[in-house]
Amino acid sequence: MKNRLKRPIAIDLFAGAGGLSLGFEQAGFDVKAAVEIDPVHAAVHKFNFPYSVVLPCSITELSGKDIRERTGIGNQNIEIIISGSPCQGYSYMGRRALDDPRNFLVKDFVRIVLELKPSYFVFENVKGLTIGEHKCFLHELIEIFSNNNYQILLPWKVINAAYYGIPQKRERLFLIGAKKGFILPEYPAPCSQLPSAKLVNAILPLTPSCWDALKDLPEAEEFEELLYSDCVETEQWSNPSNYGREMRCLDDRSWHFGYRRNWNPLLLTSSIRTNHSQISRDRFHATEQGKKEPISHFFKLAENGIANTLRAGTDAAHGSHTSPRPIHYSRPRCITVREMARLHGFPDWFRFHITKWHGARQVGNSVPPPLARAIGAEIMKCLGMNPTTPEDVFDLGDPKVLSMNIKQATNYWHFLIANKHIINV
Repeated sequence: MKNRLKRPIAIDLFAGAGGLSLGFEQAGFDVKAAVEIDPVHAAVHKFNFPYSVVLPCSITELSGKDIRERTGIGNQNIEIIISGSPCQGYSYMGRRALDDPRNFLVKDFVRIVLELKPSYFVFENVKGLTIGEHKCFLHELIEIFSNNNYQILLPWKVINAAYYGIPQKRERLFLIGAKKGFILPEYPAPCSQLPSAKLVNAILPLTPSCWDALKDLPEAEEFEELLYSDCVETEQWSNPSNYGREMRCLDDRSWHFGYRRNWNPLLLTSSIRTNHSQISRDRFHATEQGKKEPISHFFKLAENGIANTLRAGTDAAHGSHTSPRPIHYSRPRCITVREMARLHGFPDWFRFHITKWHGARQVGNSVPPPLARAIGAEIMKCLGMNPTTPEDVFDLGDPKVLSMNIKQATNYWHFLIANKHIINV
């Protein structure tokens, strides 16, 4: 663990499976703590980030002091808090948005930031928060932070992940704050351009296409075992594109400034199949690329284009509906969770829950790691720190945690806490 102490500390609130966590790790941060109330998502985060302490509870149950004590951070400076907190209520007729009971999680995000006093914070949310009367919510956030020794990077910005090397149109709001006296970062400059751009910048490479992202993956439907399992070991990997090489971590630079993981590069994971009916397959086959299939309304990927925004589906409280996964551009089927992960910028070593429902939710709810990495790199510059390449190599967790249902995952965390395998929450 030679380089761990030299790396700036990040805390991920509402961590999910860890899209923000991975991006900031790759930018050179150590994600020392991840707060995630969903026990299944918390277990997946623990599997992929063995060095991070997962607090499997709501932030409403935590204080800044709790986080410092229970993660072993103590009095160390926290360089950044990253968060993709949910936001549901808005202000009408003089009622302040942060007083809406549905926004208690955002109020707790503000509270935790003000208690922990990080040098920077990043708040990610849906684009809709910037439109019409919803903007009052942002104005309230900015007012509170401005009155509490923080400055905000203005104007706020909606960022499309497709301009950061990711084959997916995904627009999200990012609000970045810094303690007064610290240098405010710039929003990261685009590192790729869409193939359809009217004004082509010769300096920037084109955003990878769906074909670039998926072409080297083994075809899931050629494996009978993927009807009941989410993984299979195979040598049926094709020659990857440059993007595919990065997803497979075939080059040293693919790890960026993140920790290497011990993993089996021949293992195709997160690829449990959907047994479509022939009627559905016929409809999928007849659908034009880049269009929606008229019955299911599933979007069919365009081979030479980018994906539509990958969605998460609904949680158990809202019917447990599976994410509307796109149709493959050349196969009459919906894409697998691994193919979703490729379109999202997750490397192949990163694993998700074995079910399509949980796995697709974990991808669809996350920030694409390459975009998070670009934002983290800008903040690293403002800290005046040179990111270090860590020497440590981590084993991934026990794959059994990837198959637990909600009840099993809850019992798993209770067992770990009771036996002091994690710091008591």
